[in-house]
Amino acid sequence: MALDRLKKEETLAMRMRLIGQSCKLFYSDDPVKILRARGQYLFDENGERYLDCISNVHHVGHCHPSITKAAAAQMDLLNTNTRFLHDNIVLYADRLAATLPEKLCVFYFVNSGSEANDLALRLAQQYTQQEDVIVLDHAYHGHLMSLIDISPYKFRKLAGQKEWVHVAPLPDTYRGIYRENHPNPGQAYADTVKDLIEEVHRKGRKISAFFAESLPSVGGQIILPRGYSAKVAEYVRSAGGVFVADEVQTGFGRLGSHFWGFQQQGENFCPDIVTMGKPMGNGHPLACVATTVEIAEAFTANRVEYFNTFGGNPVSCAIGLAVLDVIETEDLRGNATRVGAHLKDLLTKLQTQHQIIGEVRGAGLFLGIELVTDREKRTPATKTAAFLRHEDRICVSTDGPWESVLKFKPPMCFSMEDAELVVQCIDRILTVATTAFYVGMHLLDIYCMRSLNTIKDSHKDLISHIHNFSVE
Repeated sequence: MALDRLKKEETLAMRMRLIGQSCKLFYSDDPVKILRARGQYLFDENGERYLDCISNVHHVGHCHPSITKAAAAQMDLLNTNTRFLHDNIVLYADRLAATLPEKLCVFYFVNSGSEANDLALRLAQQYTQQEDVIVLDHAYHGHLMSLIDISPYKFRKLAGQKEWVHVAPLPDTYRGIYRENHPNPGQAYADTVKDLIEEVHRKGRKISAFFAESLPSVGGQIILPRGYSAKVAEYVRSAGGVFVADEVQTGFGRLGSHFWGFQQQGENFCPDIVTMGKPMGNGHPLACVATTVEIAEAFTANRVEYFNTFGGNPVSCAIGLAVLDVIETEDLRGNATRVGAHLKDLLTKLQTQHQIIGEVRGAGLFLGIELVTDREKRTPATKTAAFLRHEDRICVSTDGPWESVLKFKPPMCFSMEDAELVVQCIDRILTVATTAFYVGMHLLDIYCMRSLNTIKDSHKDLISHIHNFSVE
């Protein structure tokens, strides 16, 4: 029996029985069963359409015909172990090299962003002959044990921080220790890394790497302050370490203005290692590490052969080449610039109408809106954010330390009309919630007048219900 013939309830029951329960579904209280997709749209078992605002994996759009054609053609011809000589891997590496600074010219192909970050960690530690790593607070770099160890987002819920891992403040100019009114937040946050390096040295330890997403995503769709990365790289390299830029979420033109997120930090800034993943294969498992000749030579010098059976196989690289072609021929970077700017402008206008929107941030099609119950105190509106992500067949999700940031990382074919639909939906929900809150408070006032002597002890649940329904 084909899976798409199962009723939704049957599929869910089988998943609950057969799949590990730590593997969470989107919208787990009422999961959406998706049977097909095209571009930026998903369709459920009833043919209902959902606008996908979060599938940054399907970078150029779900089921893009050029991608499926390239995959099928190569699959029909050859797919084999990557230790056989083949054109696709070198042609793809050459195309990637053209998008990167000249010194990032050696490539290792793997199957996922987690694999890429694990390999980057190995490269850094082999090159420097040191173990210690500096990471940003709230960072997430993957699900392998080595990466859980350097992901505060995960390890704080598990065994805790290892001795060789050191956590620097997240350079968040909205919630962090240095905010938007600071004269030079990039320098100030970079100096916290310098202080951390000195602290590590006082313990008799040495740094192997500074590891950071070019734009922290799980941390809340954060745009790093200008000059931060270049200054951190200076401090880290002076201490004998290397700078690793995690581009798994932000690479391949998502920002529009730049092909890579780290390029936002200035033309002269170049990491020592760059990792990439999700968007490379448009849903096909394909990822990569790019580094320098010097680091690659040090990795080879350990005399331990590195190979990856599937990483960089002919089918994967054919798909990767097709993705690069589509980005160019459909001007998806230009689309990200235009549509992203339009969406950000609409969200900024919405901010003037709804006090719950504390900040709108991002670049291109990497955007976030921070929801707060109090703009002055910047109190996270976690419950409202969770409520918003479930509405009107618009697939959005939340991130940030308090899950109070609505994030937008849609397929790059997202349109002006899609942007307008999303904002109309958010506006409608917030308006209804605000209206319900004030109507409820008015009714509560009347009720209180009639029950003045007992309201304090008897009706806390009523107050809580009305309050939670609206804005926390």
